[in-house]
Amino acid sequence: MEKKTIAVLFGGMSSEHEVSCISAATIISNIDSNYYETVLIGITKEGNWLKVESLEDIKSGEWVKSKTSAIISPDKTQSAILLIHGNHVEKQKVDVVFPALHGLYGEDGTVQGLLELSGIPYVGCGVLASAVAMDKLYTKIIVDTLGIRQAAYVSVNAKDLSDMNAVVEKVEKLGYPVFIKPSNAGSSQGVTKAHNRDELVTGLRKASEHDRKILVEETIIGREIECAVLGSNDVRASGVGEILAAAEFYDYDAKYNNADSKTVISPELPAGKEAEFRDYAVKIFKAIDGFGLARVDFFLEKDTNEIVFNEINTLPGFTAISMYPMLWEAKGISKNQLVEKLIQSAFTRK
Repeated sequence: MEKKTIAVLFGGMSSEHEVSCISAATIISNIDSNYYETVLIGITKEGNWLKVESLEDIKSGEWVKSKTSAIISPDKTQSAILLIHGNHVEKQKVDVVFPALHGLYGEDGTVQGLLELSGIPYVGCGVLASAVAMDKLYTKIIVDTLGIRQAAYVSVNAKDLSDMNAVVEKVEKLGYPVFIKPSNAGSSQGVTKAHNRDELVTGLRKASEHDRKILVEETIIGREIECAVLGSNDVRASGVGEILAAAEFYDYDAKYNNADSKTVISPELPAGKEAEFRDYAVKIFKAIDGFGLARVDFFLEKDTNEIVFNEINTLPGFTAISMYPMLWEAKGISKNQLVEKLIQSAFTRK
């Protein structure tokens, strides 16, 4: 049987560049070489698209020294990557793309739009779901229609920070402490917790460095619970996992740099709650027109045992410590089986 060619995209211009490289290494290691020829395309922080020779180059970081550009053609009649080395241009046909990209310029619908133009099947959510899920404010607007509880919130535009007193007055109606989040960012980049006015002002300014839209939310005291979703027409939810953050909240550093942060698969929950989490995860995934995969994050409020939706990630981390693959492994789906299921789902998109 002739092997299909799969292109794996990684890196990117977002603040999650390094995590994407680690996710890609895991994904590449679990692609069955009996069925696929793999083309590796790394996107530098500056936006250069480069052909990468090996998995070892990704792990070492040497891939950024590649002299060959690798650009996905938007020409639907080509379905190809253009490999450019000096004045020499070579066209390579591609059967499927796995965009192992997190955050802006990769998980937000931009790359998905390019792939729609190219006509090449690709893994994961489409343009709409990717864009909506990346924008926390618009995710909240959609989930509001489902009757699923969310943290109370206030939206702020960065241009309004010129009148900081008015912004503070509006936000303080939520009561302290509050979380301040860029509406478009991943891995908790730019997220802070404010216990008073000074921290709120600092947090708003920090969030504005990442996005012009800022979301300020009430603090929910409770357990952090995550659920994985897989499928297209036959969407299914995994069991659930719990985050035990080493820091005050599960920020970027707590996720990736603090060994004391823990993930617990199949934690003990009140009767019926796991089924409720799973049901909500599928409903939210379908509401944003999800496809392929996502991880849906919730809180289980301490005093009420109510489920509170937090956010949905359409290209969740795929590292050794990432919840998404761990949840499916707990259901008997190994990483290589999971990668294969995701690749196969790409071919069913049309």
